[in-house]
Amino acid sequence: MSIYKKLLEVQKEVGAISKDSKNPFFKSKYFDINSLIQHVEPILTKYGLVLMQPIKDGLQSSIIVDSESGESVESYLELPKLNDPQKLGSAVTYYRRYTLCSLLALQAEDDDANSASKESKKPVKEVLIDDRFEVAIKALSEGKTTKEAILKYALTEDQKNLLAKL
Repeated sequence: MSIYKKLLEVQKEVGAISKDSKNPFFKSKYFDINSLIQHVEPILTKYGLVLMQPIKDGLQSSIIVDSESGESVESYLELPKLNDPQKLGSAVTYYRRYTLCSLLALQAEDDDANSASKESKKPVKEVLIDDRFEVAIKALSEGKTTKEAILKYALTEDQKNLLAKL
């Protein structure tokens, strides 16, 4: 079985992931990277797939390798160049979560909407990561202050809030 057929089986079994952590800053829920890995890793292992999330050459990667064939698929994002280790650690965690979600095409379950009504769904608020936001992150890595980056790049309110957290 090819890696793509195995990933299809994994996707069928994983289903929607429940958001288990709260972000009081955005008043929203998200799924924690550790909970996410605890959920998907046993299913990947069942199909002989290995998850790796290395950092190399300024990129945070999620790589899934088929232990039988050696085939692999990966998703990666360039990490912001930050001098503050705490902010960099937050970015690594954030990027690990999103590269893995992207790689497996995971969908998040909106628990609040599901518990309130089976028919009505609350829209999930997501922050748009676009070119302006990426340039603003790069400006931070080059020594600009968060305030300078926010003023210069005409970011949305959600983007401003997210940038301030980094």
